[in-house]
Amino acid sequence: MAEQPEPTVDERSVVENVPDGLYVGGQWRAADGGRTMVVEDPSTAEILTTVADATPADAVAALDAATAVRSEWARHPPRLRSEILHRGFQALTDRSEELALLTTLEMGKALPESRGEVAYAAEFLRWFAEEAVRIGGDYAVMPDGVGRMLVMHQPVGPSLLITPWNFPLAMGARKVGPALAAGCTIVWKPAPQTPLSALALAGILEAAGLPPGVLNVVTTSDASGTIGPLFGDTRLRKMSFTGSTAVGRHLLAEASTHVLRVSLELGGTLRSSFSTMRTSRERSTER
Repeated sequence: MAEQPEPTVDERSVVENVPDGLYVGGQWRAADGGRTMVVEDPSTAEILTTVADATPADAVAALDAATAVRSEWARHPPRLRSEILHRGFQALTDRSEELALLTTLEMGKALPESRGEVAYAAEFLRWFAEEAVRIGGDYAVMPDGVGRMLVMHQPVGPSLLITPWNFPLAMGARKVGPALAAGCTIVWKPAPQTPLSALALAGILEAAGLPPGVLNVVTTSDASGTIGPLFGDTRLRKMSFTGSTAVGRHLLAEASTHVLRVSLELGGTLRSSFSTMRTSRERSTER
C-alpha cells in the first residue's frame, strides 16, 4: 500500500485560525451571557479549543438576521450567487490540507478520509454554483387553449440547517450550497462535537463575498433548548436535518406546528428542495 503524505500544516495553527464566536448578521460575536463550550479531540480527549455556546436568544438573533436580508438575497442575481459559491469551492480546494486536518482533529477520522471529505464538500459547492444559474420555470398553454400558464420558482425563505458530527464539512456544504443557490437565507446549527468545520466554512464564504446575514452559524451544546423557539416562529420557512430517526421524528413534530417544509436524511436519501428545483444528482439518488 502506498504511504499517505504527512500533514503539511501545524495542528495548533489550524485550530487557532478558526473563529471561536457565533456568526450572526455578518459579525463574529460572543454568545449571550458569554457562555462557551469545549471542543475535544476524540482520539485523546484533550481540549482543542472553546467556542461560543449559544442560547435561545442567540438563535432568535440569527433568525432576525436571516429574515432582515431575506428579500435582498432572494433578488441577488443568480450569476453572482453562483460566483460566490464557486469562490467558496476554490477556497476549499486551495485549503484542503488545512481543512482535512481540522476535520480529523475535531471528528477523529483518519486524515486520508478527511482529505476525501474536503473534496466531497468542495464538489457540493461547485455543483450548486452551476445549478444557481439553472433555476428555471415553465410556460405552457392552458388545457382549454384560452390562457397561458407561467411557473416561476421562488426561494422558500429563512432555513434552519442541522448537520451531524460524522461528516461536519461535507454535510454542511451539502445543505448550505443548495440553500444559497436557491436564494434562501440560513441559520446553521452544527453538531456540538464538531463546530469548527462549520465556523471555518462560514469564514470561507464570508471571504468569498457572501453578504452579511445570509448565513448565520449558531454553535450550542443544547440543541433542543437553543433552536426550539425557532419552530414557533412563523418567519422560519424550512428545516433540513441529517441525523438519527428518533431526533428526526421529534423535529418533524415540531415542524408540523407551522407546517414547515422539511428535508430529512434519517439513514436514507436527503431530499433538498430549497426551491422547487430538483437536480439530476438528487433524481439519481432517489432511484
